[in-house]
Amino acid sequence: MNFWDKIKLKFWHYIYGFFLPVQKFLLKYGIIHHQSQRQKYHIGWLAPSKTLEDLKMHLHSRWGFGNHFVAWTDTGQVLSWRKLDDFQDQYHLRVFKDGEIRGHFEFTPEAHPIEHLLEKGEIDKREDFIKFLDDFVVKRKYISNLKMDPNAYNPESEIVIDEKK
Repeated sequence: MNFWDKIKLKFWHYIYGFFLPVQKFLLKYGIIHHQSQRQKYHIGWLAPSKTLEDLKMHLHSRWGFGNHFVAWTDTGQVLSWRKLDDFQDQYHLRVFKDGEIRGHFEFTPEAHPIEHLLEKGEIDKREDFIKFLDDFVVKRKYISNLKMDPNAYNPESEIVIDEKK
């Protein structure tokens, strides 16, 4: 990690604590705008025999995924997790209450906040997500009614790059 990346990381560690209230304020007063429809990059559906908790345990222990509370919240979203490739790039996965799973590869907001906000550099990496999800994803829709991850908006649960790397 270069000097400027370390500065950005320190800045983000500082703003994690008040990011959500500021984001809410900016959205409420129209300073920023977000359409909350589901983003593209459909991957599949949560398998009928699997739970959201099982999926979280699998993604975290096997692949290093963790919370991504600074991401926009799409309508019906119950989980927003990311896997950091490095300080610059991440895999971002969303699960919705009906069991749909979507994901893409993109710049991290910490390294490239403007590009990230404008959704520049997003890449479809469906095959990687299929590998990460393993038997947790199926092609056919299975009716689910999943509940929001209780740590979804907890700044202390945000997964970040360790600056020693």
